[in-house]
Amino acid sequence: MGEAAQVRPRAFSVGFRGLQTWSVAAQFAVNWNWPDEVIRPLASILRRRNEAALETLTPESMVTLLTIRFDGSIEPREPVRIKDIKGRLFRVYPGDVVFSKIDVRNGAIGLAPDDIDCMCVTSEFPVYFVNFQKTDSGYVKLLFRTVAFKKLLNSMISGASGRKRIQPTQLEGVKVPIPPLEIQQKIVAHWEAANSKANADMAASQELAKSTPSLLVSKIGLKALVSPHSRRAFVSSWNEIERWGVELAREMSRRPNIEMSPFPVVSLADVIVDLQNGWSPKCLTRPAIGDEWGVLKVGAVSFGWFDERQNKALPPSMKPREQYEVKPGDLIISRANIARYVGACALVEKVRPKLMLCDKLFRVVWKEESPVLPKYLDEIFKIPHLRWQIENNLTGASPTMKNISKPALMALRFPLPPLEIQEEIISEIEEKRKEARNLQNDARVSQKQAGVDIEKMILGTRPVEAN
Repeated sequence: MGEAAQVRPRAFSVGFRGLQTWSVAAQFAVNWNWPDEVIRPLASILRRRNEAALETLTPESMVTLLTIRFDGSIEPREPVRIKDIKGRLFRVYPGDVVFSKIDVRNGAIGLAPDDIDCMCVTSEFPVYFVNFQKTDSGYVKLLFRTVAFKKLLNSMISGASGRKRIQPTQLEGVKVPIPPLEIQQKIVAHWEAANSKANADMAASQELAKSTPSLLVSKIGLKALVSPHSRRAFVSSWNEIERWGVELAREMSRRPNIEMSPFPVVSLADVIVDLQNGWSPKCLTRPAIGDEWGVLKVGAVSFGWFDERQNKALPPSMKPREQYEVKPGDLIISRANIARYVGACALVEKVRPKLMLCDKLFRVVWKEESPVLPKYLDEIFKIPHLRWQIENNLTGASPTMKNISKPALMALRFPLPPLEIQEEIISEIEEKRKEARNLQNDARVSQKQAGVDIEKMILGTRPVEAN
């Protein structure tokens, strides 16, 4: 959130009797722009809850301990028996405020969720009942997220380095704006409206991104693959089954009919010269920095885009293999990885010098006058029809490391439209991706602006009614 607080002048004096904590940072003050009657200590809306778990539960009772994240979210841990926990536990009820004495200064304060049974915390996590007749739970959450509130908390920390705490009495004494309930609700409504729009934009962006493979499938005249588990009964001929197995037979029942495309169907071997394997020296540990030589890891392409940060540095004593250096325009395909990442590929648009291929990656060697665009081949590797072929040619006994051979990759079949149609398809896909990125940016900007607005409203520097 944006503008937050006002500190004292560079030079100021404070009497010892006016100090609660001796520290320059402790002299921080927030300029709340509200009438004095609105500024009240948190104790006016929070009441400490000290209900020991064993007051209402037995040692055999299963309880759920809580994890408080720095963003204020609260998540359940695995249920445990009370007797298996050292020290006392305290009950937490839905809507209670819970904070970490050590990490509250980093934002570890929030409201307990409504959907978790038998919540408990240790004594390091004070618990408060919220007076919802005076305050809205959404307003409390927004107040805790403001920059001003976090700075106030950081001005009160005490204790040895690394274990600095804020005590319950300190939190209870923090003075914050508690405007009338209807004003609080208007602030929350503004945030929810902005958040709802941002979430809608983000969801629309994700849907657009997901639609690109199906767009390509329809453009080249193929039908979507049927899920192998969508039909309870299926029939497969013996001559269609390479190995006996129910799951394999089920997969064979959805074998993609590549030949139905109106465009010529080719193999990868028809359109490229070769797949060049990389090199992987052993005992590489840290990532390459600066102008060091590095070797890409298989993770550099696992998610369908190129990530040059996924590399390991080559020791100075080891001579680099410059013939394996990655250059812009390279299309890289993984040949070994976890099953769902084998065959993942990425087109390299830009890359820093001195990065080499590893032995788990192939680089496409293009023909001089190639009948396939690199971007088209990159996209075609991502459609389900190619994934089906890849996954049915995997080898390797280990579930954490599967492989596909060069001949199996070179035998992959796909429709090949003329170059001008490939260009049209890629242009339409890129337009959809651009639209998705714009929606994502709009969502981020909207949320950021909403945060700035909320900060100003809580500070009192922006009229709530204007929103």
